[in-house]
Parts: sequence; structure tokens; C-alpha cells
Amino acid sequence: MQIEKKDIRALSKDQLREFFVSNGDKAFRGNQVYEWLWSKGAHNFDDMTNVAKTTRQMLEKNFVINHIRVDQMQKSEDGTVKNAVRLHDGLVVESVLIPTNTRTTACVSSQVGCSLDCNFCATARLKRMRNLNPDEIYDQVLAIDNESKLYHNRPLSNIVFMGMGEPLMNYNNVIKAIDKIVSPEGLGMSPKRITVSTSGIPKMIKKLADDEVKFRLAVSLHSAIDEIRSRIMPFSQNFPLADLRESLEYWYNKTRSKITYEYVVWKGINDNKASVDALVKFCKYVPCKVNLIEYNPIDDGEFQQASEESINEYIKALEKNDIVVKVRRSRGKDIDAACGQLANKEA
Repeated sequence: MQIEKKDIRALSKDQLREFFVSNGDKAFRGNQVYEWLWSKGAHNFDDMTNVAKTTRQMLEKNFVINHIRVDQMQKSEDGTVKNAVRLHDGLVVESVLIPTNTRTTACVSSQVGCSLDCNFCATARLKRMRNLNPDEIYDQVLAIDNESKLYHNRPLSNIVFMGMGEPLMNYNNVIKAIDKIVSPEGLGMSPKRITVSTSGIPKMIKKLADDEVKFRLAVSLHSAIDEIRSRIMPFSQNFPLADLRESLEYWYNKTRSKITYEYVVWKGINDNKASVDALVKFCKYVPCKVNLIEYNPIDDGEFQQASEESINEYIKALEKNDIVVKVRRSRGKDIDAACGQLANKEA
């Protein structure tokens, strides 16, 4: 009977060192292999050119590297790149490279499918099949970093967890992935350049604050009126705005870090004065900024982009109340690069 090999990237550096010592080798060999696995992004053991062939064979015998594979890559006229990423078990997620004149942003997935039921989101139509492992999240970022260097002659500058899935429903693996991304032994990226976007799960937002994370927090709000928000995002019936507000106040008091509200304006849903007034009021509870997002319709259903006039009403009201607001135009329209339907964010 064939023994199933363990994914070597599930081991810590100390565990790798112990493995080599127990197999009659020096502990520093674990350091070498760890560097190949993470900062150098080795896809197989033969890539490890400064490791002896016999050692590589031993690794091959005992372990696998469950690296992702970019199965299909689409490039937009505006420079946006969408990756269909195949995982080791054959499942597929999406990640997107979003360039501007000053930065390149990776929009990455945290789950295969999604466990939430936001009616406007293409991913919500897929059932959640599993959480992504930390290395699978990390690999998406590494692939986009390489694409950024290849196509835009600069390294990746920002990361948003705004692809498939709800990051806070895969909390531990997302945190581990971010720890690896910011580590000098990983990509060495500043946590301030990473934004985790959540649909708003109060208990987990409080946990983020208690864990003293250093990255940014964004909330997909879309309405500050419970009745409308429940229509847009049915799961939010279990998390009323009063509870969300309390968790965000808790977050700010702990972290002193502003919240970003992601907000799509839809025709006939939240393009009215009551919705504008409710958002302005909600924004006053915690220091924040608002990203008004251009919507990519996924069909001819009820969710359609609102008029420019409606969006301008939001802008006028927010600016009048000294609330920072930006309009995020959709990117990669010609390749349908709607990463979690919100891939147009520049971070």
C-alpha cells in the first residue's frame, strides 16, 4: 500500500530542521529547503539547486509540494490579468492582477466558492467546497508578483483579499498566509499594504482586533439600512447593522485603524435619498473612507449599475460631511475580471 506523502509546506522551519537531523543530516539543511519553498517559490524539489541530489531524492520520497498552477491567464487591454488557478486537487479559484500608474494590486481568493449568499456576487452562486490552505493563498500572491514584474516591470505593491470566498470564514489560514507574506522569509511585504475585505461578521472582526493584526480592514457594506442590506446580502439578517457597528467601534478602539467601506450603488435598490442619508450617518460612528464601486452585472437580473447622477448624490453628501470618498471604476471588463465581483478596487 502506498503511503500518502505529506505536503512539505505544512511543516514549520523547526519541523524541517528536526526532519533533517532525524535523518542524519545537518539542521541548516532545513533552513535551505525552507527558503526554497517560500521566498524562492520552488515548484518541485529539483529546483533546489544548492541541495544535494541524494537529499532531493529523499525529499521526493517523503513529501510533495502542492503548488498551484495558473491554468489559464487572460490579459485585458487595460493591463489587468485574470488567473484561473488550479489547485492540487483539481479545484479552481481566481486571482486578479490590477495595475494602475503607481501600483499593482493582487486580488486573491481565500475559499473555493463561498459560504455566504450575497445575491449580487458571481462567486455566491458556487457552493463553498473548501477553504484554501495558507500556501495556496501565498502562491496566488507569488504568481501575481511574478506577473507584475514581467508585464509592468515592478513588483507587487498591494494585496486585497477580495476574491472568491469570505476571508473571515477561513480565519486561521488567512492569518497564516499573511504572516508568511509579510515575513522576511516570505515576500517581506508591509502589512499596511494588505487589505482584508469582509462581508461583515462581527465576532470575527472583534477577533481581528484582539489579535492585534496590522493589516487594513474593509467591509462590504452596500447599505446602511438593515432591510435593504438583508435583501442584498441575506446572511446579514444574522448580523444586524447595530452588531456590525459595535464590532467596528471595537476594532477602531483597539487598532486606531480606519475602516474602508465598499459600496456598490444599484439602480432601484439603494439609489435613493434614504440610503444616502443612512450611509452618511453610519460613516460617522467610526473614522472611515468609502469606495463607491462600479458594478459588473452578472446577468440581466435586478442588480444593475445605478446612474452617474445617483452616484454623484452619494459623493456630494459624503464630501459635505467630510467623509473621504473615491469612485472605483471597473477594470478588465473585456475579460470579465470580476474577482468576487469587486476586483476593481485599487487598494
